[in-house]
Amino acid sequence: MRIVTDPFVTENPLAKDIDLAQIEADIILVTHGHGDHIGNLVELANQTGALVVCNYEIYLWLEKQGYTNCRPMNHGGVFTSKGIQYKVVIAAHSSSFPDGSYAGNSVGFVIKGSNDCIYFAGDTGLTLDMKLIGDEFELTGAVLPIGDNFTMGAKDAAIAATFCGAKKAIGMHYDTFDIIKINHDDAHNAFRDKGVELLLPQVGEKLDF
Repeated sequence: MRIVTDPFVTENPLAKDIDLAQIEADIILVTHGHGDHIGNLVELANQTGALVVCNYEIYLWLEKQGYTNCRPMNHGGVFTSKGIQYKVVIAAHSSSFPDGSYAGNSVGFVIKGSNDCIYFAGDTGLTLDMKLIGDEFELTGAVLPIGDNFTMGAKDAAIAATFCGAKKAIGMHYDTFDIIKINHDDAHNAFRDKGVELLLPQVGEKLDF
C-alpha cells in the first residue's frame, strides 16, 4: 500500500528535485486545507486515481474540482482498507483553503497495519489528547511537526512523543521557510532528553521506520 500525506511538492523549495509525475499513491491522507498541504492534491489525485481520505469540507472542495474518489471523515472516525486501519484524531491547528474559505477541522491520523502503527500528527500544537493515542495504540513511531511558530516546536513535540508512547519520531514541518527553520542539534537534544529517537531525513531519503 502506497500512502501519501499532504502532497506539497512543486511549490516546496526543499522538494525541487522531486518529480511529481513519478509519485505513486493508493491512498492520499489530507490533514487540513492550507496551501502547503494541498498544493498538489488535485494533480496527484488525478494522476494516480488514489482514494483521498480527508475531512468533509475538503471532500466537498475536491468534488468541485471534479475529483470524487474520496472518503470524507471526522474526528474519531475509523476506516479500514486492505488490512490497514486509519483513525482520525484531533489536531490543534487552523484550516482554510488558499482563497481563505473555511476548510473544516484539522486532523491527524493513526495508521495501523499488521506490523506497524504510526501516528501522523499533521500540523498541531501539544495537547493532552495525545495521551489517548498512547492508551489505545502501541505505536511503532510518530511523525511530528517540530518547526515551531505555526505548530509545536521540538521541545513540545518531544513531550508529545512521550504522551503517545512513541520511542521513535520523524520530524516534519520544519526548514521549508525561514520562519520555521530550526537548529537540528537542539531538536535532537530535546528528543534525546525524553528518551525518544528523532529522525530528520533529507527530502527523498528512504527510511526503514
